[in-house]
Amino acid sequence: MSQKQTLTAQTFLSKLLTQYASIHEKAVGAQAEEYIKQLGIRTGEWLEGHYVDDKSTRSVDQYVNVILAIKNDIGGHFEIEEVTPERIVVKGIKCPFGEMVKDAPHLCQMTSSVFGGVASRHFGYSKVHLERRIATGDDHCRVVIHLSQDENEAGQEYYELPVTPKNGDPFQWEEETIKMLGEELRKSDEMIAGLVAEIEELRSQVRIQERKSRRDFR
Repeated sequence: MSQKQTLTAQTFLSKLLTQYASIHEKAVGAQAEEYIKQLGIRTGEWLEGHYVDDKSTRSVDQYVNVILAIKNDIGGHFEIEEVTPERIVVKGIKCPFGEMVKDAPHLCQMTSSVFGGVASRHFGYSKVHLERRIATGDDHCRVVIHLSQDENEAGQEYYELPVTPKNGDPFQWEEETIKMLGEELRKSDEMIAGLVAEIEELRSQVRIQERKSRRDFR
């Protein structure tokens, strides 16, 4: 086993989280991204509270400062490539999860939902496109955050997000959200059960055909 990377609390937690995320994705399939999305939206609101308060102005410059601070303070290296009233382009040279993010590329959904969630709470709407990702083999990340609706632009939309009341806890999950995630998991389980049943049916048909072929051969 290779031991090239120095063991620190951050590398340990990154490895633990990416491995958990990888196992979770294998267990629930594509729905894992929805879990990460919901977690990212709430984590973003919690992190945002460390940098802004009710008296802060909701400007593009402030938004840029917040998302850069979030990423860089937790171990990433992100910088601004472009800022206009319509969109912000962020370049990431280092992921907070390090190279381990390649074990669970769907964790990039966290970046999308944190950036998109903060923008939605600031401006009412955002669309986030992960153009390049270290997790999928690119040498850097490139994230485009659109602040106005445009059907011609790719990305995931964020709007009408609930805002936690003052002195509340964004990690107090609403019953509706938990039910939604549970329903998605149930659908995933039913899909897997259906596939297993289809495979068993095919196996049964193959066995029947094999027995018939042996009888015909005799």
